[in-house]
Amino acid sequence: MDTPALLVEGLSKTYRPGDKPAVDGLTFTLPMGQTWGLLGGNGAGKSTTIAMLLGLLVPSAGRVIALGHDMATDRFAALARMNFSSPYIALPHRLTVEENLRVYAHLYGVPDMKRRIAELVEEFALGDFAKRPAGQLSAGQKTRVALAKALVNRPALLLLDEPTASLDPDTGDWVRTTLERYREATGAAMLLASHNMGEVERLCGNVLMLKGGRVVDAGSPAALLQKYGRDDLEEVFLDIARGRERAVA
Repeated sequence: MDTPALLVEGLSKTYRPGDKPAVDGLTFTLPMGQTWGLLGGNGAGKSTTIAMLLGLLVPSAGRVIALGHDMATDRFAALARMNFSSPYIALPHRLTVEENLRVYAHLYGVPDMKRRIAELVEEFALGDFAKRPAGQLSAGQKTRVALAKALVNRPALLLLDEPTASLDPDTGDWVRTTLERYREATGAAMLLASHNMGEVERLCGNVLMLKGGRVVDAGSPAALLQKYGRDDLEEVFLDIARGRERAVA
């Protein structure tokens, strides 16, 4: 438990020479057992950051240590204990729900795969459409399947990109409750990129505010509300997006 889930030092990404960095000198340490928020407007660098944390993008500078493994030299050891969920990345449409879960269980080398898939089908109430192709599911059903896929290997580190986007309030609450229960039961760490400020206030013990690829403020939701003199995190978000953090500082 002394090893952090993520140790990020000076992480930067510039896509082309002469361009402004998409991520610029990002540094933070995410402890195990906690959920942190990664917030910022469109183009702030959230998606680029997550892609580098997953090893999908090679950083221009800096390093990522995930679960004690350097993602530049030993990323597969870390990836076996990580997972990722986003409603913007579709599962193979022609495969059924069970087939999709089986594919990902194989990829992660899940032991007793048949039993694990049965557990997920029951836990996420997938039984009524487990034999249906993923492309024929509703938005809420796809979200439940995506979350089941993200937990198939019982990850110690879970990266979440807008996990409740486009969901109705009831399904969104179900997703948040499921994530809370999983963290409490396993001690896993989560990094949540979201535009839902109520969700961030509920789930996150700490928040990193990104703007122009840099962290411009950080702290617990309560501390940020007090600092900016606001009633909710959405107002803090707007202050930072519109440049008021300089006046506060």
